[in-house]
Amino acid sequence: MTDAVTLINRRRTLTILALGTLAVGLSACASTAPNALYGIEAPAAATAEGARKPVQVLVAVPKALQALDSSNIAVVQQGPVYTYFPQAAWADQLGNVVQTGIVRTLENTRRLRGVGMPGDGLLIDYQLQTEIRSFELNIAGNARGVVEIAARLVNDRNGRTVDSTVFRAEVASGGQSADQAVRAMNTAAGQVFTELAAWVISKV
Repeated sequence: MTDAVTLINRRRTLTILALGTLAVGLSACASTAPNALYGIEAPAAATAEGARKPVQVLVAVPKALQALDSSNIAVVQQGPVYTYFPQAAWADQLGNVVQTGIVRTLENTRRLRGVGMPGDGLLIDYQLQTEIRSFELNIAGNARGVVEIAARLVNDRNGRTVDSTVFRAEVASGGQSADQAVRAMNTAAGQVFTELAAWVISKV
């Protein structure tokens, strides 16, 4: 066998090995990709009654612990110990999903001149700062969706805190599947968003 033939055979072998490695890598990626992506629904018309207020509110991206600050859907046991649904995920980072839900809830009230996120170009009067303390399926005892959000409303003109409070809701899930967990968390989030929107409107 000539040197040229040997070199060609070696190149073919390396190409086959590389393609095989790529196929295995793609297979692994496919097996870990979520089968379903979930969002959070905003209440349709919370606190819609009353005069419209001539103010604009900026909703900052919520802060959260690293265990919650991802697209993973959290399951919490006693401790708390965090695990995650392997084949399900939020449609975006949880902070972005919650931020969008809060903005839409405030918009749905039709009580504010403007509501937006950083970069929307609003001349803001108030800034809503939040922290996600819980957003999970809790399986310690009866399985339930738990949502807890701490909120602080800041006057953007002078930087002073207008008020701060914590909102929490728990809703029984009826089971521990991803669908059941997300339904319970959606309901709990809807309650929290509704109370949060009413609180913001009462303070501006």
